[in-house]
Amino acid sequence: MGKVAAVLKVMPQSPDIDLDELKEDLEDSLPEGAKLRGFEQEEVAFGLVALLSTVVVPDDAGGTEAVEDAFTNVEGVESVQVQETGRL
Repeated sequence: MGKVAAVLKVMPQSPDIDLDELKEDLEDSLPEGAKLRGFEQEEVAFGLVALLSTVVVPDDAGGTEAVEDAFTNVEGVESVQVQETGRL
């Protein structure tokens, strides 16, 4: 079975969210089998900064869905959107 790399755009609920703390919480929420490859920051508007997280997951049924669900349930996260996917 192969692996899939995905870039997920995580929008915080407000510009006041501590991004370093949010990164730690996102990393802690990863489901089994998923690996975090890093974060980038993208300025959105009015001081709001999105986190672009790169994750690697097994290439099986569901794909990035488990990671999306885990990230959505982290306190301080407004939304999660898949930006890119590709096989490794």
